[in-house]
Amino acid sequence: YLMEDLDKDTVDHVPNYDETKNEPVVFPAKFPNLLANGSSGIAVGMATNIPPHNIIELIAATLLVIDDPRISIEEIMNVMPAPDFPTGGIICGYRGIKEAYHTGRGKLTLRAVIRVEDQEAVDRQRIVVDEIPYNVSKAALIQKIAELVNDKTITGVSDIRDESDKEGMRIVIELKRGEIPDVTINQLYKFTDMQVTFGCNMLALDKGLPRIMNIKQMISAWVDHRIEVVRRRTRFELAKAEARAHVLEGYLKALDHLDEVVKIIRASSSKDDAKVQLMDRYGLSDRQASAVLELRLYQLTGLEREKIENEYQDLLAKIAYFRSVLASEQLVRGIIKDELQELKKHHPSGRKTKIIAAEGEFNMEDLIANEQAIITVSEDDYIKRMPFDTFREQKRGGQGVIGMEMKKDADNVKDVYIASTHDYLLIFTSFGRCYWLKVWQVPEGSRRAKGKAIVNLLEG
Repeated sequence: YLMEDLDKDTVDHVPNYDETKNEPVVFPAKFPNLLANGSSGIAVGMATNIPPHNIIELIAATLLVIDDPRISIEEIMNVMPAPDFPTGGIICGYRGIKEAYHTGRGKLTLRAVIRVEDQEAVDRQRIVVDEIPYNVSKAALIQKIAELVNDKTITGVSDIRDESDKEGMRIVIELKRGEIPDVTINQLYKFTDMQVTFGCNMLALDKGLPRIMNIKQMISAWVDHRIEVVRRRTRFELAKAEARAHVLEGYLKALDHLDEVVKIIRASSSKDDAKVQLMDRYGLSDRQASAVLELRLYQLTGLEREKIENEYQDLLAKIAYFRSVLASEQLVRGIIKDELQELKKHHPSGRKTKIIAAEGEFNMEDLIANEQAIITVSEDDYIKRMPFDTFREQKRGGQGVIGMEMKKDADNVKDVYIASTHDYLLIFTSFGRCYWLKVWQVPEGSRRAKGKAIVNLLEG
């Protein structure tokens, strides 16, 4: 589709770097390749970063521009709402898309596709990554997560595995017992390439000059290019058809006077002599006379004559069509539309990248339910959080739940607090320093769990 009709004088050619061959200045391109596949590069003093788009949506947008060159960008966005990256992922927010489409510059926020799976057998959860942002290396991403876990920047992860296969990508991040998945997901977005920014800079060479163009200008530039390609191709095919028709006209003249032509050829002393006599006698051109002299004997039969006449009539119809195309831009635009529809039919492609509205500043506490919890602190300064319904009210004659099951010589509970998960804990040291924690930041544990050392939860 990029190089089709390259041999029909559709584009200009220039010498290559060492002038041993000629190369095309640009490909004929049956579709807007620059937008379909995107482009990224750095030149002297300028750079370009054009995102890829879904071919079906792009064709729909191009058809709109062909039908109405005055169409608005908003109408284009109705059929092509955003770029579509081959690695999938999620585009967060519409503002960056609108800026890129209207001005040629804009920032897109790309996120991985993440879901949470429950592991009821071991009472844990795990995060599964099915798609990662465009241009992000899976191996580098996994390595970065492992480094953050080892550095204790991300504390809720117990294991990372790459379970990708021919069915698709699958990165599994095992969480520790009691960890809140949304908190870890937010940390992954913040510290890793699970969330990246794609800076659109839609700069391209238009008629040899670098221009930053909006989405409509880029599509219109391709339409103008394609109109010129179709016209040049039509002129090439018209010239070829006219040349062939000219030869067939010579054949038909010769066949109309077959006996006389044979006599002239037999009586001539040489090929050149025969050619001159045919040109003088029947008004043939040099090319027609040469073609008649090269006719084979079987082509003088009645059946072959009929084939020549049919081919000549077909060529006359083609010549009339080619001339009408060159005289009407509307017909040229119709040809371009038909070619795009044909391409669309043979290459169906669904959108891979989802688009979601952007949230405001991401507040981790918004993900935590505001509910009561029980905080226990042991004599060795180990702390843990338990759901409030871990304990139940004892009715008359009933048997209560054992609050703590301590082993012999084990650490004893020093303090018990009841608080909301959104409350603050103030922790004072023997040196008079004060630290604070949110209750939800205290790791959740069972009645039998020891908890976590307070010193490991504090910074500094």
